[in-house]
Amino acid sequence: MNKTVNQKAWFLVLPVLILVAFSAVIPLMTVVNYSVQDSFGNNQFFWAGLEWFEQMLHDDRMWNALQRQLMFSGIILAIEVPLGVYVALNMPKSGFWASFCLVVMSLPLLIPWNVVGTIWQVFGRVDIGLLGYTLDKLGIDYNYTQDSFDAWVTIIAMDVWHWTSLVALLAYAGLKSIPDAYYQAAKIDQASRWAVFRYIELPKMMGVLMIAILLRFMDSFMIYTEPFVVTGGGPGNATTLLSIDLVKMALGQFDLGPAAAFSIMYFLVILAISWVFYTVMTNLDKKGG
Repeated sequence: MNKTVNQKAWFLVLPVLILVAFSAVIPLMTVVNYSVQDSFGNNQFFWAGLEWFEQMLHDDRMWNALQRQLMFSGIILAIEVPLGVYVALNMPKSGFWASFCLVVMSLPLLIPWNVVGTIWQVFGRVDIGLLGYTLDKLGIDYNYTQDSFDAWVTIIAMDVWHWTSLVALLAYAGLKSIPDAYYQAAKIDQASRWAVFRYIELPKMMGVLMIAILLRFMDSFMIYTEPFVVTGGGPGNATTLLSIDLVKMALGQFDLGPAAAFSIMYFLVILAISWVFYTVMTNLDKKGG
């Protein structure tokens, strides 16, 4: 028996598709167009082929920025994921204090990115900032505008403060989904706290943790506003991440061709790593099923 398929639902999806086309596809095609052409002014473009891609692949500047970017993303994931899980495990499970903790944990996520950078820019200043002034009074030589290590510590601490809440909230949601019967069985078996975490809580949180890792990796790999406001990529190029280097190339030097090729390669790296995360998450779901 043939069933009639109602195609009217496409009218509900069509506005979204049009919005995505204007906000994503068309700009992407513009970037692709710039990446294969060269301009000599007066809006005169000439075919350049893959010249800009070859140039960027042999550019030490891009590889150094990529190395800094990978190091930044790796450090914040190594800190935020365990810290977020630890916070989630120690949050109240019900009652007033549970709601209070959820509200407090959500507050950093509500602050705009440029405001976060401004807060930490002032917070770390030696003359008026609470952090910088306190460390100076304790005799600790701290100046994120002149010392590379201090600059890295500052932007990492800023990101951890801003985004650990996201990991904690996702891990908390995973913990809340665990039935009480699992804990009761563990109590009957006199399982240790580590055994409960290892064999009950961690497997049940694995799905949301993979989502948290994916979201934090993508966001950290594309981060721009916060470190740019705090350090501007300095001192020198110490905190010049991929996004900051790309903006300097496109807007500072107005090298549209190399910047377009750079951005496409940047996009492909994020897409490839995100696909790896997605594949791992899908395999975990299949095993769980």
